[in-house]
Amino acid sequence: MSTLFISDLHLSRENHDLINLTINFLKQETKDIKTLYILGDLFNTWLGDDIVPTEFEPVIRQLQQLKQNGITIYLMVGNRDFMLGEQFALRAGCKLIPDPYIIDLYGTQTLLMHGDSLCSDDVSYQRYRRWTRSKLLQWCFLNLSAKYRQGISDKIKQKSRQQKQFKSAMIMDVNQNEVSAVMSKFNVTQLIHGHTHRPAFHQLTINGKPAQRIVLGDWDNNVSFLKCDNQHITLADHRLT
Repeated sequence: MSTLFISDLHLSRENHDLINLTINFLKQETKDIKTLYILGDLFNTWLGDDIVPTEFEPVIRQLQQLKQNGITIYLMVGNRDFMLGEQFALRAGCKLIPDPYIIDLYGTQTLLMHGDSLCSDDVSYQRYRRWTRSKLLQWCFLNLSAKYRQGISDKIKQKSRQQKQFKSAMIMDVNQNEVSAVMSKFNVTQLIHGHTHRPAFHQLTINGKPAQRIVLGDWDNNVSFLKCDNQHITLADHRLT
């Protein structure tokens, strides 16, 4: 039996092809797995567990089916869907986990993260991240009407797109010193994360020991996933040769 990792699907109600791709993937690629980890940004936008677009219902039903099949599903929020809560997780048959989160992956202590907190060079984003993770602010947001929530979300996304035009690729990638510091803090030699949309294996040294950072890819018209068992670890992404 294997363990499967995915992130950054960025499902939106308008992209029916991506929704169907996700459902087919969850049906076909989970037949021999015992655990599925979704490491953030399953959805491109999430306005609250009380507002679930009908277009996402087939995905929810498929996740429920996986649970019924005996698969344990762990869900981490990302920078796009950080308003996901226990209500949605319970409904979809998932267990909500914090970021960061440590697991024993076939004998290797492994740190799981979405990855946005590692991009410490992007100072303005980190400030925004701290602001949006405020429980008081989230409570206030969730008590607004759906129309107001959507309006705020649209303005934030528009501003984010504008800012990205002036940010270098390096700033939006992880900071290597931050990676080392976090892995040292948690005393791990393996890190799995998403967010940067740059699938790859990175070899490094942590506290004098060989270590690796595995980056999950984002989804567009193709799937991207990491599959592990006690003998193999495979990163499947169309951008890798």
